[in-house]
Amino acid sequence: MARDPDTIQREIEQARDALASTLDQLGNQASPKRLVDNARASAVSKLNQPKVKYPLIGIGALLVLLLLRKLFS
Repeated sequence: MARDPDTIQREIEQARDALASTLDQLGNQASPKRLVDNARASAVSKLNQPKVKYPLIGIGALLVLLLLRKLFS
């Protein structure tokens, strides 16, 4: 069954538009700025959890005390 050239041309244009849209979406998802922003948001979210935040504060305070002890001993 032979297809007319206009139908083939329309199908090619539709496929090209679909491919361009897919490539744009992939480009947005793989953008370095977006990846950095996502990583930063994830890290901040994790550090703001009480079970992570308070032990880190305690460790920081302990290190400061040890440093002060070392400096003044």
